[in-house]
Amino acid sequence: MAVLVILALIAGICCGMGGLSGEAAAWISGQSDWVLMLLMFSVGLSVGSNRDIFRRLRKMDLRVWMVPVGVIAGSLAGGALCGLILPLGLRESVSVGAGMGWYSLSGVMLTDFYGAEVGAVAFMSNLLRELLSFLTIPLAVKYLNPYAAIALAGATSEDTTLPILMRHASAEMVVYSVINGVLTSAAVPVLLRLLR
Repeated sequence: MAVLVILALIAGICCGMGGLSGEAAAWISGQSDWVLMLLMFSVGLSVGSNRDIFRRLRKMDLRVWMVPVGVIAGSLAGGALCGLILPLGLRESVSVGAGMGWYSLSGVMLTDFYGAEVGAVAFMSNLLRELLSFLTIPLAVKYLNPYAAIALAGATSEDTTLPILMRHASAEMVVYSVINGVLTSAAVPVLLRLLR
């Protein structure tokens, strides 16, 4: 999946540099709202079709809520810290952090809000978070704890990074991972709009 994303990015850059006519490029860029709605629909479909999540959620203790709260707070704090040392601006940096690994959604939304430069930073930053999660989740489980591994994954803990979490953590942690992914994924578009 990561390879396909990188190839799609390279293809888009090549097309933007002259492979497409100006009208075709403008039409494709104008479809970002439809793509965003399709992404949100697919996340809702994923959550709604997994009825086990809601059953387990009712049985779990307060820790199930603390993981996504910590992930959201840490992502926003990390974005704020970057905003203090990078020339991007505090609000934009916090918004990039609020993507929590969901590079496709945050890239599209922040391009609409702040322009192509911030959208590209959001895309690359959140894509790197996901790619680094693949490499560091086994180390986090081994040397820290499974909650730290879930935090690394952010919003991707319910989908793309879930197989790695399943391989290295317990079955109970997988439930925490899915619930964290659902709640943080739901929080991303809300936070991005509030931070606008």
